[in-house]
Amino acid sequence: MALPRPNYEFLQLQRLQKVKQSGPPPANKLGGEMVTFFKQCVAKRQTHLGKIAEAWGTLVPLSLSEHCSLESLSRGTLTVVVDSSSHLYELKQLLLAGIQQQMFLACKSTGLKKISLKPGRWYEGGGRDDRKVKFQ
Repeated sequence: MALPRPNYEFLQLQRLQKVKQSGPPPANKLGGEMVTFFKQCVAKRQTHLGKIAEAWGTLVPLSLSEHCSLESLSRGTLTVVVDSSSHLYELKQLLLAGIQQQMFLACKSTGLKKISLKPGRWYEGGGRDDRKVKFQ
């Protein structure tokens, strides 16, 4: 039994296709840029918000803290989102009772000057168990 002869024309076309076919251009590496971005934006912001979050966790009762989210720190103003009007009122009274001044003293190095409360939700779902963080 004789072996079939290879199709030399087909093999030559395959070799030519491999040689002439160019791959995608090499992409720039993101590693260095990501490290720079992290150091300039994320790490710097995290140190300020980390200190504020730590003070917030110690000064605000857990039952009330569960209904709040520290949204941003801009120009010395901390924006806090509260999920219901009753909790907003309760937190406002608590801040006026002296916790706001304690926060300012505890977070003096972060530049905290004002705490702004606003109603809203940072999560999807209604109950405590089915909360999912929503991204905008």
